[in-house]
Order: sequence, then C-alpha cells, then structure tokens
Amino acid sequence: MAEGTRKPSALTGRLQKLGIYNDDDIILHLPMRYEDETRVTTIHEASPGKTVQVEAEVEHSEVTFRPRRQLVAMVRDGSGTLTLRFLTFYPNIQKMLEPGKRVRAFGEVRGGFWGAEMIHPRLHAVTEGEVLPQALTPIYPATAGLAQSALRKLVQRALERVSLRDLLPESLRRSLKLAGWERSLRYLHQPPPEAHLAALESRSHPAWRRVKFEELLAQQISLRKAFVERRSHAAAPLPAQGTLTGRFLQTLPFALTGAQRRVLDDICRDLEQSYPMQRLLQGDVGSGKTVVAALAMLQAAENGLQAALMAPTEILAEQHYRKLEGWLKPMGVEVVWLAGSQKKRERKQMLERLESGEALLVVGTHALIEDSVALEKLGLAVVDEQHRFGVRQRLALREKVDGRLPHMLMMSATPIPRTLAMSYMADLDVSVLDELPPGRTPIVTKLVADVRRHEVVERVRDACHEGRQAYWVCPLIEESETLQLQTAVETYETLSAELDDLKVGLVHGRLKPDEKAEVMAAFVRNEIQVLVATTVIEVGVDVPNASLMVIEHAERFGLAQLHQLRGRVGRGAAASTCVLLYVQPLSGNGRERLKAIYESADGFEIARRDLQLRGPGEFIGARQSGTPLLRYADIELDVDLMESARQAADEILERCPEVGEALLARWYRGRSELLKA
Repeated sequence: MAEGTRKPSALTGRLQKLGIYNDDDIILHLPMRYEDETRVTTIHEASPGKTVQVEAEVEHSEVTFRPRRQLVAMVRDGSGTLTLRFLTFYPNIQKMLEPGKRVRAFGEVRGGFWGAEMIHPRLHAVTEGEVLPQALTPIYPATAGLAQSALRKLVQRALERVSLRDLLPESLRRSLKLAGWERSLRYLHQPPPEAHLAALESRSHPAWRRVKFEELLAQQISLRKAFVERRSHAAAPLPAQGTLTGRFLQTLPFALTGAQRRVLDDICRDLEQSYPMQRLLQGDVGSGKTVVAALAMLQAAENGLQAALMAPTEILAEQHYRKLEGWLKPMGVEVVWLAGSQKKRERKQMLERLESGEALLVVGTHALIEDSVALEKLGLAVVDEQHRFGVRQRLALREKVDGRLPHMLMMSATPIPRTLAMSYMADLDVSVLDELPPGRTPIVTKLVADVRRHEVVERVRDACHEGRQAYWVCPLIEESETLQLQTAVETYETLSAELDDLKVGLVHGRLKPDEKAEVMAAFVRNEIQVLVATTVIEVGVDVPNASLMVIEHAERFGLAQLHQLRGRVGRGAAASTCVLLYVQPLSGNGRERLKAIYESADGFEIARRDLQLRGPGEFIGARQSGTPLLRYADIELDVDLMESARQAADEILERCPEVGEALLARWYRGRSELLKA
C-alpha cells in the first residue's frame, strides 16, 4: 500500500471512535468513575451488596456444566471463604485460578446458595512482595476491543510526553481561584486513596472545575473568533428608507407589540451596517415573527436588493408565501414562490425573474439553495425554523452572492434556554419576542388516558357543532414516515365513521402540494370541521377558528414538538383546549414530558425542561449546530463558570490572542470547520 494511504491499525481505529487522535486527546479523555483497589477487605468483612477487593489463596477451581458451562473457584483468606464464578472465561483466567495461586478479586459480593460469592470479578495475580496501588483506579469511556488496562497505559505514557504547561494567565487563575492545569489533570487520572469520590464522580471537585472552565473558555473563544471573522466580511448596507416599511405598517390591522418594535430596532441597526447581520430571532408560538421578517425583507427591497425566506417544509413555506402575499399584494409589492414540486414551466419563469433581479421578494423551501437558483442581488436571507436545516444548508443560501455576504436573519419558535444560548449561540446576536400579541387566549391543556378516547371524540363533536374546528394529530411511530402515514389514514377513516355528521379532512407529507393546499384552504373556510394530520402542521398553520387539538400517543412526542403543536390553537378569541391522549404504562421520560407540558405554557420554561431531559447535544443537534459540543461542562450546573469564561474569552482575544490559539489547539486540534456555525 502506498505511503500515506496505509490502513490505520485496529488500536488506532478504536481510539478514533472515542475521538482520540493524538496525545493531547488522550490526556483529555477523562475517567467517568473510579474504583478503589488501594485497600483490601477481609472476606469476613465483605458483606453482600458491597463492592470490595479481597486478597486470597485459591483452594479449589473447576469447570462445571450444570446448569451451564462455568468456571467456579473457592478462595480463602484468614477470615473465611468466597466463591468466584465466571460464566464466560478464557484460559488465562483458569491459569490464574489454579490451586495455590494468590489473587486479588474486585467485585460485588452477593449471597449465594453455598455462601458469599462474586460473579465475574476483576482478577489480578499477586506476585511476591507486591504492594497495593497508590491511587484510585480510573474507569474510562471505552469501546469494543479496547480494554481499560490498555487505556490506562496510553494515558500514563501521554502524561509523560505531553507538555502540561498552564495556558491561563496567572492573574485569571487567581481571580477565579482555579487549580493548576497539570495538578488537576494528574489528580483526575490518578486520584489518591483519600480522594473525595463523591466530589470526583459528581464533577464538583476543584480539579474538575479547572478542566470544565478551560473547556468552556475554549468554546467561547472559538465562537467569539467566528463572530469577529464574520464582521470582517463585506455586506451591502440597507439603511431604513421608510417607503415600503412605512406603508406596510399603516396597512396592518393591528399594532406591533413592544417586543416586536424592540426587535425591529435591533434588525434595522444591523441591516444598516457594512458587515453581514447574523441574528437569531427567538419567539414563542404566535409571538409575531412573520411580521418582523416581512418588515426586514421590505427594508432590503426598498434598497433595491432581494430578500429570500427559506422554510423547511412546503406547508410552512406556502403558509409564509400566502401570508406575505396577502399583506403585500394590496401595496403592489410582488412576492414569488419557489418549491421543488413546481411545474417546469412555472419554475423556469420564476428562476428567470430571480436571476434578472426583477423579483425582489421570494419565499421557498430548500429549493432556494439549488445550483440552478441565481440570487445575485440577494441582500437578506431569512431562515425559518433554522434548527431544521444543517449548517451547510444555511450557509449555501449565503453563498449565492459573489464578493459579499447577504445579511442573515434566523428564526426559531423553539425557545432556547438562556444557558444554552450563552454556550452555543455566542457567535450570534440574539433577539427575543417575549410578548404575545393581544387577543391570544390561554390554552387549557388536558391529559386523558387512551381508554377514554370515546369521550374525546364526543368533545370534538360538541365543539364543531358550536361552530368551532378541531385538529386531530397522529403519532410518530419509530420516526417512520410510512407508519405515521398509515396511522393517519386509519385515524381519518375511523373518525369519518364516528363523526359522520361532520366533514373530516386529511393532510400529510405525501400529498401533492396542490392537494395539501386544497385541504388546508377548505379547513380555513370551515368546509372541513376536523382535520386529521401528521406533524406537518407542527409549524406555520394559522386557523383562528380552530380551538381544539387532540394529540394521540402524546407520550411519543418531544416536549418542544408538543408545545409547537399546541400553539396551533388559541389563535383566535375563543377559549381553546389541547387534549393529550396517552397510553399507559408511561415511561419515566414520557411521564416527565407530559407533566412539563401540562404544568407550563411558557415556551422558555418548557425549553429548559426539555434541555434537562434531552441534554444540549440532542436539543440543538450536533449536526445542525456545527458548534463544538461540551464533553465535561454542564450548562445548567456550571453557569458561574460559563459567565466567567465569556468574560475571559474577550479579554484573552484582546490582550493575549496566542493563548486563545493554544487553547483551541488543545481542545479542538485546529478543526476550524467546527467553528463555522
């Protein structure tokens, strides 16, 4: 095999599965727990349920075949006897357990038929004069084929080879009362026998705090560098003209909330700059993000540049398109629509108008980022439900313009907890719509066991006879679109029979766009009273007359998704209800999710609970964020360290940027592609 293309060894491949590529990575591969092999307990004192280490002589060992093949050994010390039992074993274990040999066995003592025993203890052959270990035994995250003993040897060798110099300025260490880097690492890899095990395993020990602070600091430095780098690029300034935006505000049948006005001020200032805006607009369901996006797009248009709004699904994109068209068409402002399902001729016309710059406002799906779409005059890119797009998809929309970057406004109806935003959104400017428009009625949430389904059906019938409408959302089943569709069709057929005095409709992702549009339009006109749907209606659908939502198998949905779905009702003046149908028995997580959604209607509180249940990696999605995820710091428990790291990051970048580069090299091995979120 040619040099440079040599296949990695088995050991190298296994280490890479753990994210270990070099010695720096090895020393940062820290133990998840510890075992105490620094002391020996007599067999007499080793009570059942305790994990201990005994040292004893093998009296007898044999392989038995009843009830199954196993190796059984009897060992004795001066205080008693203990049975060691192995259900799977290798010749080396048999050799260690030959009569007369001396061994140390580490494991949990259990009560057996013949007395105390250990099942599959860890064995160590004792040599003459051998002393006990002088440090606790670290247990590392591992992978198949990589033994703990091998990991320990690799760590010890790396600790001798790698520079453990402290990168933090001494003044910073003193002010934050942080332990030294070398001392902390050596302590975590080799804790002394008297170490406080609870503090080590809860990661509250000073050595852990030092490691977590440095990890947070490296992350904050990487994000601040991305922020500064973005500001070094050129963008077209889009000063507020007031021509289109002023007319639009005059035509709106409602006044903007204080939060909307505040956010618009932020966006307006950003758009006037000669560097690209990169702002995240957070707003709970129904907080009025679309109006804000429309005003931002009009500010681009009144400067003669294009604005594009990209949404993750055709239903949501089309909802935005129809809403914008309804607002802007009376003003003589055209909005064009682009989706992958369009007919070839219509699509060709739209592409030509976009390429020429004749069409200034465009709404679409990911079809907007295809190579065939030319947006040379793009001044503003708006990405709705931004977490549903990968980093590359979001960046692709920005790369439509040569020589300069468009401004970017990312919107999310999934509120991001403050701690998560501090940690993962530090390279973005963040605005929050924390005020709902007047007229939104509170939504009553009810938990109902599936055995009472017939009562819920009657509740739907009564609401529709009173002139209201209802959604009936079908469950996710193992993330299978096919099974979800099947469930939706079956539910549609069942409800059509049970509610034969009402018109029941069906909408799902497999319908053609014109079919979906027809069903949704009929629902808006109240020609359909009950809409059976998959989660395609999770975002964007706005039918004020719909005041009742039923979610089947609610225990299968994530918290954020339940909150999004619930937000489809309560959009008018009528009292609204969301019924969560669940099947017993509930799992622990399922029970916690339903409890959280029942107890709170605050999107930020629900997001905080969701973060606790799922953790940051799953909440934001590693592939979606592109941001380096934290291995050791906990963004809920280590808020004080995060605040300190944020402040220190700016100071280090300003006063000693070489320290920042060294920290990034230590923690991220120079993988700059992780820092382009």
